[in-house]
This record gives sequence, structure tokens and C-alpha cells, in this order.
Amino acid sequence: KNIQECNNPGDLALEMEGGLLEGWTLSGVLLVLRHGDRGAMQNIRGIGSINCGYEDTLPLLYRYKSFIANSTISASFGHSVWLKSGSFHGFPLLPPLDKICLLGQLTYKGLVQLLKIGEILKQAYAGPLRLLQRHQAVPTTRTLTNTSVDSKTFANWNEPSEIVIYSTRYRRTFQSAMALLYAFLPNDYWVGLNVQESHSLLFCFHDCVCNHAEQIRVEMKKADLSVLHQHPAIAAVVHWVGLSLLQNPTGQINPLEVRDAVLSLLCHEAPLPCRKAREKSLKNVPGLVTTPDNSDFINIDQEDGQMSSKDNTIDLGEFVTDIEPEGCIEESHINALISFTNWQAAEKSRNPNNRKEGLLRAYGLIRNIVGNMLKMISGEKIKFVLYSGHDRTIQYLIAALGIQVQQFFIPYAARMAFEVYRSVNEAQFYFRVVYNGKDVTNKISFCEGGRSLRVSRGIRGEKTDLCPIENIIRFIHDDYFIPLNATNYKDACMLMKTNEDF
Repeated sequence: KNIQECNNPGDLALEMEGGLLEGWTLSGVLLVLRHGDRGAMQNIRGIGSINCGYEDTLPLLYRYKSFIANSTISASFGHSVWLKSGSFHGFPLLPPLDKICLLGQLTYKGLVQLLKIGEILKQAYAGPLRLLQRHQAVPTTRTLTNTSVDSKTFANWNEPSEIVIYSTRYRRTFQSAMALLYAFLPNDYWVGLNVQESHSLLFCFHDCVCNHAEQIRVEMKKADLSVLHQHPAIAAVVHWVGLSLLQNPTGQINPLEVRDAVLSLLCHEAPLPCRKAREKSLKNVPGLVTTPDNSDFINIDQEDGQMSSKDNTIDLGEFVTDIEPEGCIEESHINALISFTNWQAAEKSRNPNNRKEGLLRAYGLIRNIVGNMLKMISGEKIKFVLYSGHDRTIQYLIAALGIQVQQFFIPYAARMAFEVYRSVNEAQFYFRVVYNGKDVTNKISFCEGGRSLRVSRGIRGEKTDLCPIENIIRFIHDDYFIPLNATNYKDACMLMKTNEDF
């Protein structure tokens, strides 16, 4: 079954990114990225038998591996590492094993996804942004030791001022960014890149702590659990699949955790496993405690508060009476799990609290995006900004911008591009937003309903929307906190009284 979240590399192609817009020139691009395919966030039974590699021949992958081997220092075990000083110094540039799924680590399939997306960006943006060449020779450093006479040449290589890179401090986001940038940029740009660390998956910079956002998250988690209680058959399926698939399931089982584990099978065409009877019945467990943060977008944001165990405990004895003690996970189980989590996610996306949480979580990122847009239109050298993050990075951004998408779950290697344009005849600046190759500009709350300009795109003259850059500036400065009945971030983040307070 083709699951969209897997984002098969063979399906990745240039769609609505870039293109010649009559009367407009491209000034810059800001890209928000989710890392590529990775191993599950929980230990899975039989994970060693799953092939997480990429079997098809891809010359670009061979060239990337060869370039890294010849341009970087190999540390212990022959892994090539990043030599530039900073938060990512010494980080490996490639996944450690070709075919093995490691816990939370980028796979070679994920690496290929980002190389392909880098090629897409090169087709769409490298020419218009004049990023096709840089007149410097690439330093060559090849050694099997940790030191080299030439290592300083690499470490101090001139940083291209046109490129700004942010990544969370995880191997999967760093490796995803570097693979994308290798395919997108000339080699002499790549060796000089300065990757800046984001301390949060939110890319919130100076606007991170928000008690109100945490309060909303807790309320929505409780609502999710309440819905699960109302569907005992689904709860039974979740726990059957969870017990069959997870190595340590009794401590933390919830639909999103199980879905994440299932994706490790589906995205790599692995067979559905079976399990044998256990001596201890699940009914003897008085209460199963689930952690609120246990799939990819979880366990990474240290600034997010953690929900207490009491808030997230499900008594599941009533749900498991009819579950067979042994057997195999069947396609019907997977279909039920996927359908339920899709439905629950769709309901969540329509909940006003989802928009409010998105506004609070994404405020710092949107402020930074707008700030970099202003630099692009004011004559500074910045041409491309990358935020290499996680699925929640994009989820919150989509919610904050008021975009309604059919697919709530963010695919591996998902991308959202903000393209900044300047009119040829007048000093007017507009932007458009392309999400996974689809133009979503007209779905943004402050760009829809005739607030954007319709222009011709490409040689076929198809229409696209350009939103005035004043709209997003006004949004972040004047209108952002209106749905939260506040005028600034500090006031919006104050805890709100609930019915339990009275």
C-alpha cells in the first residue's frame, strides 16, 4: 500500500516550484524542511531484517559519497565527518550503515530523498538566483586519520554569505540538510557552508517559552485519549499491533507511536510480523501509561513541557478481552490504524485550538522568515535560507498560516518554499508558497480571497498567485495574535483559565 508519508524517491519531481513569472524576478527562497526517511523512534521486533537502503542506481548518490570521501576527514570507523567549527563539528555526513534501520537515524533511502529534492531546487532556483557557480577551487583532503595538514583549509573555507542554514542538533536533520545542499549548490559553496544550530524543533529563536501553548497541547492530548476510549475496537487493534511490533510496549502505547512503528515496515516494503503467546496477559496490567511525545516529532523539543503520567493513563483491560494471544498483524489491522489516525488528525486540524497552538509555536519561526524576507528585498546578499527540521516544525507553520491541507501528517523530506519576487518595472515585492510541489499561496489566511495577484507562470502561461509582502509583514506585526485575544507574544502565552479553575 502506498503511504504518502513515505514519499518514495521515485515520485519526487519538479512541480510548481519556481518557473518564469512574466514581469517578475526571483529575489530569494526560504525553505522549511522535514528530514528524510528514518528508523522508528521505538525499538521494533525484527528491525534488523528490514532493508532501509536504496536499491536503485542513483549516480548522484555515488558522486556524493565519493565527494565526501575525498573532501573530508574520516574519523573512527571510516565515517566522514563535518570539519567546520561550531555545533556540528565532527558530525558524520552519512548514515553509518547502508541498509540497517537505526533508532531515529536517517536511512540511505532518506539520504536519496534529499539528494533528489536538492536536484529539484537546482532546476527551479539555482539559475534565477545565480547560484550555479562560484569561482574558487575546492580543497581536497583525504586521510584515514583524525588530523591533516589540509584540514584548516577546509575548516576555514570562505562562508558563502548568500546562504543561511539552520538545523536542529540531530544527525538526521543535519545529514538531510547537507545532502540537499550538495545536490543544490556548487561544491565550493558546500564546503564553506556555516550550519547554525536551532535549539528547538520550533526554530523559535527568542520566542520559545509559552505556557499557553503547553496548556493547549495538554488539553488536545486529553481529547485524543477521550476519543480512543470511545472506540474500543480501535484501541484493541492499536494494542494488538503495538504488542506485536514494539519491543517494550507496556510502558507506552498510543496510536501515533504504533503508526510510526508501522511506517518503518510500510515505507520499506517489509512483511507484517507475527507474535507468539505471552505468559502475562495484558489484562493483568492495571493501567498503561502513554507518553505524550513518542513519535518523530516527539522526544526532541527540550523546551516543550512534559505531561504527567496521570494525565495520559489509559485503563485498557476492557478493550483487550477478545484479542488473540498470538497471531499475525494483518492488513485489516493496518488499514484500521491508518484510517483512525487519519480521521483523528483531520478532526484535530479543524479544531480552533490547533490554529491557536500553531500560532504560538510558529511565531518565532515566522518572525525569522519575515526578517530574512526583508533582508532579501533590502539589497543584502541573502538568497537562500534553509530550516532543516521535523514534522512538527511544518505542522505548526501550516496551522499558523491557516492553510488547510488534505494530508495532516507531514511526509518524510517534506518541503515548504517561500519564494520572494521583485517586479521588473517597479520596486514591488511579492511572495508565493509552494508546499511539496503544490502552490498553496491562495490558501494562506492573509493571501486568500482576492488578496493576491494572479500572474502567468511558465511558457504555457498557467496562472499562479503572488501575495504582497506587505500582507505577511502586517500579519506578523498587527494581526497575528487577534485569534488569541492578545496583542503580543508575552500576553498571548499567559495561562488561560479553564473550567477546572472555577
